[in-house]
Amino acid sequence: MILLGIETSCDETAAAVLADGAVRSNIIYSQIAKHAPYGGVVPEIASRDHVKKLPGIITEALQEADCTFEQLNGIAVTYGPGLASSLLIGYSAARALSQTLNIPLTGVHHHEGHIYSVFLGETPPVLDGAFPMMVLLVSGGDTKLVYMKAPGCYEIVGQTIDDAAGEALDKGALLLGLGYPGGPIIQRTAEGGNPHAVRFPRGLDNVGGEWKYDFDRKLCFSFSGLKTALLYHVQNNPESLQDEIKKRDLIASYQEAVADALAVRVERALEKYKCASFACAGGVSLNKVLREKLGRLSKKRGIPLRLSSPRLCTDNAAMIAGAAYIKQSAGHPFELPEDVNPNLRLKNW
Repeated sequence: MILLGIETSCDETAAAVLADGAVRSNIIYSQIAKHAPYGGVVPEIASRDHVKKLPGIITEALQEADCTFEQLNGIAVTYGPGLASSLLIGYSAARALSQTLNIPLTGVHHHEGHIYSVFLGETPPVLDGAFPMMVLLVSGGDTKLVYMKAPGCYEIVGQTIDDAAGEALDKGALLLGLGYPGGPIIQRTAEGGNPHAVRFPRGLDNVGGEWKYDFDRKLCFSFSGLKTALLYHVQNNPESLQDEIKKRDLIASYQEAVADALAVRVERALEKYKCASFACAGGVSLNKVLREKLGRLSKKRGIPLRLSSPRLCTDNAAMIAGAAYIKQSAGHPFELPEDVNPNLRLKNW
């Protein structure tokens, strides 16, 4: 089966071709440079750029895969969650191609794509022995722990109650005057810094007060207090931004707090749930410090860790086609959504 994947949920325009689940091409156009002056994604700019770039990106994906439109057996497209105006561009293009080529079209949840990206590569995906699996999903504005007893079976066991990890990195970088996006810049500028120079809060560590959420508090995340702590530290210690060594230590300590908060919750989840493996997926999974912490946790617990290749961590279309292929292989027919859904929730197949 040869599938074309299309992803336009936010500020990446992407298309990919997969043959029996193996990645044959994965083309990504990033709009970061266009949004950087604003410190975040501007929906109108994003959607207009998708309109301009998507046809060429699809053509490039087919050419790199040495594939024609006529050889395609199906199309997979992200239909949520994401920016409504951006999702509509990819969805409309996918639907038009589906009707023109008379091939099936299926909608894919963006987070599903990230989850199954840990199985994708140049060979067909192998899921044997992976489940039950605990997944730390750190994608854009979302941070959650998802327990999977089998493919397509999702139980959210913990999530952020305010900012996501990615947002904490972006906002932290903004406070420090580093630029956008925050994750890569913070990692780069933290190199060589002392991650223990400043002790930042990990969020929800102090037990007490009303807890109004259905999830286990010990498995949930909170990054709003971390961001506030950084603000107060900079205000009270202005020299920390003027001295290069102190600034590097400060940035390293902030990054350490984000990564540590994530890794600690993963370890707690592995203690509470029976897991054959665990995974980390989404853009923040690229973070070197987080990867090292999870790698050490894997050795400590004796549980295999699954990570996406760097090219598949950020938003891409290979993960969308991959999720569609895995679902179809599991016996679930292609389903065409009536429309995009910016607030789409992760649910069982």
